[in-house]
Amino acid sequence: MSIAIVTGSAGLIGSEAARYFAEKGMEVVGVDNDMRRRFFGDEASTLWNRDRLQADLGQRYEHASLDIRDDEAIEALFARYGNAIELVIHTAAQPSHDWAAREPKTDFSVNANGTLNLLEAVRSNCPDATFIFTSTNKVYGDAPNRLPLIEQATRWEIDPTHQYADGIGEDFSIDQSMHSLFGASKVAADMLVQEYGRYFGMKTVCFRGGCLTGPSHSGTQLHGFLAYLMKCIVTGRAYTVFGYGGKQVRDNIHSLDLIRAFEAFHANPRSGAVYNIGGGRESNCSMLEAIGLCEQISGREAQWTYAEENRAGDHQWWISGLQRFKADYAGWRLEYDVAEILQEIYDANVERWTEAAVA
Repeated sequence: MSIAIVTGSAGLIGSEAARYFAEKGMEVVGVDNDMRRRFFGDEASTLWNRDRLQADLGQRYEHASLDIRDDEAIEALFARYGNAIELVIHTAAQPSHDWAAREPKTDFSVNANGTLNLLEAVRSNCPDATFIFTSTNKVYGDAPNRLPLIEQATRWEIDPTHQYADGIGEDFSIDQSMHSLFGASKVAADMLVQEYGRYFGMKTVCFRGGCLTGPSHSGTQLHGFLAYLMKCIVTGRAYTVFGYGGKQVRDNIHSLDLIRAFEAFHANPRSGAVYNIGGGRESNCSMLEAIGLCEQISGREAQWTYAEENRAGDHQWWISGLQRFKADYAGWRLEYDVAEILQEIYDANVERWTEAAVA
């Protein structure tokens, strides 16, 4: 029996991972207590996705409604399966800049202490398991805003002669910048995952993601850029763009492309690995460009307003450098670009969103 434990299993990346590895023949244990609802309200609840996951996967999926901050409960879960656990995918998190500032202790306890609990449970019960952590590009703080950026008609761009013209690499410093409290708690978790790999020789990796997205995203104003934008346009809800003239750039990676990167790493794991991962130069857009694409796909006009002040610690331009991961895992490549991602988000959710808006 080969077991994968997936935290945040009802969320975007967790549910994609649960489906993917269950279809590969693994038994999946999902850990998710719908904290996203506590963070962002009823519309962000992932219960709908958990129910769908259980119905679709049946006996291949077992759900555990546990809080990753509960050290004893996490230890008991891992002790139950022991060395049968081959893979741990840790996606559970408090994911918002703004929310973290409201409750810094909660944010840190979920993101940092929760990660420590999981690492210890793996070290004690299944030390040979692969441990995959979804970190974030926010560990770099706002330092990318000091890069030589050029304002264009619909986006900011970097000087094409710069060393990061093809995307920001892992050698970029995470020090001496403003991260937001969310970014700081993810830095702590990121460092722990690296340290357990290097110090204890465990098979660990930090995937520092750009915008992770896809049709299973329960997007809200505070988290879930593309999914929330499309939802607003479909339902006629007002959307606010914060700062940078709406020209801030994000690279966007489909959840399935990310899970295939997880699979590649699990097939040939390393200790204390770090990779920037996102859409790179193949899949990125500015806010203005994303609005235009959503309008084109939905056939509806966006009702959006502009707020001059950007979010604290927010990136003006971020494109992930994928060179290191592609060099280490040459068989991996992106299959989705932004337009394809948005089309899939629309097709998968338009009926549910429309019915909810009418109700």
